[in-house]
Amino acid sequence: MRLMPFLLCFIFTLLGCSTSQPELKPLLTAVGQRLDLAYSVAVHKWDNGLPVEAPSREREVIQQVQAAAQDYGLTGERAAAFFADQIEANKIVQYGLIDRWTALGQRPPQQARDLDKELRPRLDMLQATLLFELAHLDRKPLHDCPRQLTDALARYASDPLRHTALVRATAQLCAER
Repeated sequence: MRLMPFLLCFIFTLLGCSTSQPELKPLLTAVGQRLDLAYSVAVHKWDNGLPVEAPSREREVIQQVQAAAQDYGLTGERAAAFFADQIEANKIVQYGLIDRWTALGQRPPQQARDLDKELRPRLDMLQATLLFELAHLDRKPLHDCPRQLTDALARYASDPLRHTALVRATAQLCAER
């Protein structure tokens, strides 16, 4: 009889029942999509001699997510902290890429995309997905969240710059709420 709990756990694991914990993949996918856009934002800023820092845009994003947070069952504080991490992660990517391009004396040959007409609207659309996935994760917190997050991030990015940005983007994901 002592083996019964272990046997049941083993059987549930084999059957895939261990997925009762929410998965990080949807949230990390959305975070990754946002980081992918950082590449194009960096190209735009390089081409136009703009600084990576954009304080007024950052404030605008934080205000938007604070206003929308309640619609997703999040506090404005939680949404703002999460998006502040997203913004900082995107800046890590932008600074890293611009540093690489400066060292090479040129940026990679990529067609420039319009920041205001194309990139920011895509970033704004991702906002809803990120808020939804964050709320979903918050409703069913992960058991041993820091460990699961670390393991997921190790599988999700092999490029050191992207990995560092993902770590920054998820810095407060496991914080007590």
